[in-house]
Amino acid sequence: MRILHTMIRVGDLDRSIDFYTEVLGMKLLRRQDYPEGQFTLAFVGYGEESANTVIELTYNWGKGHYDHGTAFGHIALEVDDAKKTCADIRAKGGKILFDAAPMKFDANIIIAFIADPDGYAIELIQKKA
Repeated sequence: MRILHTMIRVGDLDRSIDFYTEVLGMKLLRRQDYPEGQFTLAFVGYGEESANTVIELTYNWGKGHYDHGTAFGHIALEVDDAKKTCADIRAKGGKILFDAAPMKFDANIIIAFIADPDGYAIELIQKKA
């Protein structure tokens, strides 16, 4: 078994695709409209689905906003340099929730949090040297 993807619902699919591809550097792997179900799925990631876990962006036609609730936490991405990644994201108009810094309970781990256009939290974890 392996994890295939994580699905999140988005209010503006093109805006979300732009964020994940232009700001975070993922690739749009596939996109499919389902007219009978009135939704579109787009899969983004850093590599092909056959060998990588990806994110499924689900757009339900006509639905522009979702309440996130309290159960979902965040998506985590490993980065080479959390401080530089935050600066790059900020320069591209991305929202920084918590700038790169040592984790409160383990100073050896450098983390940051950003938000995607729908407000989903994304944790950036700096690769250990």
